[in-house]
Amino acid sequence: MSRIQANLVLLVAAAIWGSTFVVQHVSMDIIGPMSFTSTRFFLGFLVVLPLAIREWQKKKMTLKEKTHEVIAKKDLGLMIVIGVILFTATIIQQYGIIHTSVTNAGFLTALYVPMVPLLGLIIFRKKPHWITWIAIACSFSGTTLISGVDSSLQLGYGDALILTSTIFWGLHVLLVGLVAARTSMPLTLAAIQFAISAIIAAAFAVAMETLTLEILKAAFWFIAYAGVLSVGIAFTLQVVGQAHTQPADAALILSMETVFAAVAGAVILGERLEMTSMIGCALILSAILMVEVLPILIRKRRRFS
Repeated sequence: MSRIQANLVLLVAAAIWGSTFVVQHVSMDIIGPMSFTSTRFFLGFLVVLPLAIREWQKKKMTLKEKTHEVIAKKDLGLMIVIGVILFTATIIQQYGIIHTSVTNAGFLTALYVPMVPLLGLIIFRKKPHWITWIAIACSFSGTTLISGVDSSLQLGYGDALILTSTIFWGLHVLLVGLVAARTSMPLTLAAIQFAISAIIAAAFAVAMETLTLEILKAAFWFIAYAGVLSVGIAFTLQVVGQAHTQPADAALILSMETVFAAVAGAVILGERLEMTSMIGCALILSAILMVEVLPILIRKRRRFS
């Protein structure tokens, strides 16, 4: 898969996630956050499991020596850690969505975009291309305009939770890119992280919430949407795409979920897309084009100069 193809895959993931904030918000009137998180990740795990098994078997067949491990113990441990981080980011965000508006949640979640290169710089001492910082500034400005959040934004309990989740989302994007590229087993990574998230959430749900058959029936379509599309497909596409592109680039592409959320609201719900929102969309698109095209143009210019 080329870098351009990988980024297109990430774009599809962003499109799915952009419409999921509303589902996450509305479903909380029916089902508890732990139960919702557990069922959606379990459903996502079932979706990707057959593909992960096939990937595992294919990798095993390519090994020259049968004694070699399909996945190194260190990488398997990292996959489990990624699952714990995914659960932490998801559940903190889910509780945050209960106590704040969808607009604020979408805006504040997008702050994980600058988190990725910052964490990469702090943890791995990896400096991103200087254009990335300009693109992040454009993306952040665009997200602000789309969300309609101004300087009067008052951060409440829910907003603080969403902000906290961005640290874990940034760490998740960073580690997914590292492990997916190193193991070349993105589907296995997806299945393991979904299973870990589902198990942890289920344990908390049993201890903290009441889940009945009636509740499951009432929340079925919300769980199905968030489980099959948002988890099973979108998170898997994220892992696959990140195996072939840089984490900072991936974060910028995934920030397009804000644009897709605004467009979906205008098309499906009849919400009016204001001029400021259109400018915001243009800024995010320009940020993505900036980080994708400018480094290539600069390299070509240096080559022929």
